[in-house]
Amino acid sequence: MRAVTWQGKRNVSVEEVPDPTIEQPTDAIIKITSTNICGSDLHLYETLGPLMDRGDVLGHEPMGIVEAVGSEVGDLKVGDRVVIPFQISCGHCWMCTRGLYTQCETTQVRDQGSGAALFGYSKLYGQVPGGQAEYLRVPQAQFTHIKVPEGPSDDRFVYLSDVLPTAWQAVTYAEAPPEGSLLVLGLGPIGDMACRIALHNDPGRTVIGVDLVPERLERARARGVITIDLNEAGDNLLEAVQSLTGGRGADAVIDAVGLDAHGSPKAKVVQTMAGLLPDAVAEPLLKTSGVDKLAAFYSAIELVRRGGTISLSGVYGGAADPLPMLTLFDKQIQLRMGQANVKRWVPDILPLLTDDDPLGVDTFATHHLSLEEAAHAYEIFQNKEDGAVKIVLNP
Repeated sequence: MRAVTWQGKRNVSVEEVPDPTIEQPTDAIIKITSTNICGSDLHLYETLGPLMDRGDVLGHEPMGIVEAVGSEVGDLKVGDRVVIPFQISCGHCWMCTRGLYTQCETTQVRDQGSGAALFGYSKLYGQVPGGQAEYLRVPQAQFTHIKVPEGPSDDRFVYLSDVLPTAWQAVTYAEAPPEGSLLVLGLGPIGDMACRIALHNDPGRTVIGVDLVPERLERARARGVITIDLNEAGDNLLEAVQSLTGGRGADAVIDAVGLDAHGSPKAKVVQTMAGLLPDAVAEPLLKTSGVDKLAAFYSAIELVRRGGTISLSGVYGGAADPLPMLTLFDKQIQLRMGQANVKRWVPDILPLLTDDDPLGVDTFATHHLSLEEAAHAYEIFQNKEDGAVKIVLNP
C-alpha cells in the first residue's frame, strides 16, 4: 500500500509499505477514506525527529471503512464506517473506566514512561504505524473506533479523531465562567475549533483569539471571535487583553500553540542543536531537557487573571522546562492539561454534527489533497503558505 513516511527533518515521502494484517484477535483493518495532517505532526516534521526512524508511517486523524476484523472486536463488523481516535485504548482497564483513555493501562508505552499508545507518533508513544496511508491496522479495535452513519461527507465526522475532542476538552478544562472571558492563544485547527465550541456553548462569552497569520485571524473573526494580531500588538499584548477584560486579564486561557511557539530564541537554539546531533544522543536530550519554546505558555501565565485557569492543549515535550512557579503560585492559577480523552467527549459532540453544522465542520478544511501530495501539504502547512490551516488527504 501507499503511505506517508518520515524520511528526516522536513522530509516526508509517499512510499510503498507492507499492507497491514490482523495480528491479534482485537485488531481490525480499516480502508482509509480521509486522513488529516495535524499540527502536532509538524513537531515530528521539525523538532522531534530524533524520536523517529526513517520509514515510520505518519498520521493519527483517519476515518474509513472496516475491511477485516479479528475474532474479539465486539460489534464492529466489515463494512462499518468508522472514525479512529488518535489514541489506542482498551475501554475496560482502570484508567479507561474513568474516562482517562489517554492513560490506558493496556496500551501504555511503559518503556518510554508514556501514556496510551498513539497512531503514527514516534517511539515515545509506541511507534505504531499511522493513518496517512491507504490502510490502517487498528489495535484494541473493540473500543478504538467511533461508528458514524453513512451519507454525509467525511468532513462531517473526520475531526472526531482529534480536532473536535481536543478542542472540546480544552474548553471544558478552561472552565471560563458563564458570560466570562476566554482567551485562545493560537488559531490553528485546535484554537480555531476551541473558539467555535466556546461561542456555541455560551454565546454571551467573550472569546478572544491571538495569532499572527492573517488567514487564521480572518477565519476566527468571521465566526464572531475578537481577534488580536500579534504582529500589531507586539509588546503590548497584555494591555490589549486587559482592555477587553475589565483590566483584570482573561478568566481562562487556552494555550493551543505548544512547544514550537514563536518568540523563544533560546529554546530554538537547543532544538536546532538537537536536530544536528546523532539520534542516539539527541533522543535522550529531547526527552530529558527543557527544549520547549515556552513563549505561549509564559504569555498565558501573564494574560490570565488572578485565580484564573490555563488549559494546555498544545503539545509540550521537555522534561526540564523552567516554569515561573512564584508567579503561578502568587496568581493562584489553576492548570489543566493533557492529550484529549477522545471517546469521553464524543457523546457531547455528535449531536452538533447535524445538517445545521453549527461548528462549521463541513468547511473547516482549507485544503483537500491526494495522499500523493503529502510532501507539498506538509511544506505549506509548516510554512503557513497558501492559506493552509487544515489539510485533509484522500488516498
